[in-house]
Amino acid sequence: MFTIVTLALSTGMRRGEILRLSWENVDLQNKRVTLVRTKNGERRIVPLVGKAYDSIRGLYLKLEPDKDTLLFPSPHNSNQPVSIRTAWDTAMRKAKLENFRFHDLRHSTASYLAMNGASLLEIADILGHKTLQMVKRYSHLSEDHKADVLERMNKKVFG
Repeated sequence: MFTIVTLALSTGMRRGEILRLSWENVDLQNKRVTLVRTKNGERRIVPLVGKAYDSIRGLYLKLEPDKDTLLFPSPHNSNQPVSIRTAWDTAMRKAKLENFRFHDLRHSTASYLAMNGASLLEIADILGHKTLQMVKRYSHLSEDHKADVLERMNKKVFG
């Protein structure tokens, strides 16, 4: 579960995109993942960096899998992705989180990107959005971030 959530937060990938990944989609040498089947039907290259890269590389070294093997196979059928419903529900209960869906991690990624200076165009490209309007729906700035932005502007304008 840790690797799946880390991958989601680090890349903004959808749950289905992550769970359907096979090792042939992962290029550890060039630190990227190729998504062949996305929601909007277009192929997308996703950079694999930081903690996500480390987790996926560690998984690869531990398993030494075949190319056509899923990264996260079901323990009952290795040709099917693992079901994370029970693990997700357990994690949410233990963390005392309510109304937090896996897809909210994608919104968090968009918000973190925005708060770290990514442009709307960059966020759209990373998440695979076709319109900037969709990016606006996904990226939400925290109250602290908005206050920091206003503070910096005020210092520049008013000294």
